Amino acid sequence: MLQHLFDFGAIVLADLVLSGDNALIIGMAAASLSPEQRKRAILFGIIVAAVLRILFALVATKMLGVPGLLFLGALLLFWVCWRLYGEIRDNIDREAASALDTADHGNEGYTGPPRKTLFQALISITVADLSMSIDNVLAVAAIADGNTEMLVFGLGLAILLMAFAATLIMKLLTRVPAISWLGLAVLIYVAGDMFYRGIVDPETGLMAIIGSSF
Repeated sequence: MLQHLFDFGAIVLADLVLSGDNALIIGMAAASLSPEQRKRAILFGIIVAAVLRILFALVATKMLGVPGLLFLGALLLFWVCWRLYGEIRDNIDREAASALDTADHGNEGYTGPPRKTLFQALISITVADLSMSIDNVLAVAAIADGNTEMLVFGLGLAILLMAFAATLIMKLLTRVPAISWLGLAVLIYVAGDMFYRGIVDPETGLMAIIGSSF
């Protein structure tokens, strides 16, 4: 029971702290458009992120069971932790909140001719969604560890937060930076656990692969 509560809590924290980059890119790309195009760009970003998370989740749950890939996933998650550390240190959540605020209000920020086309903004948003979706799905899948209910909960929560509360989340993380640091600590723990299992797991670990080759 306590382990389940910890896992659900870890998923919530992961969803919160990994949303900064996505929110910043979507907000900045939308803010560079004319006011009437901003809402379309933000909606596009949310839809693409939701679809990509679902697709990556379907792939990740199967691929993490392939021998050797759990270890590689741990290395990727350590890299995500390092990047998240840099973002927390540079206060990227404050920038993301400001960008989303500007994009949400047609009378704020840039209101002249669009500095980039809607298509260019959508390309920027799609690239950001690709990167952030992989990070988010990997973290949630690692915590869920094969539990479908937890995986669905984690991805559903990430999509809902991004769709309805992105600006509020960024402001919360700005005002209470301890949440970001706690989330980072949880992700480092998850990455360490993945790394350990990626080596010693009897079915998918590197030791099993090496042992079967002799």
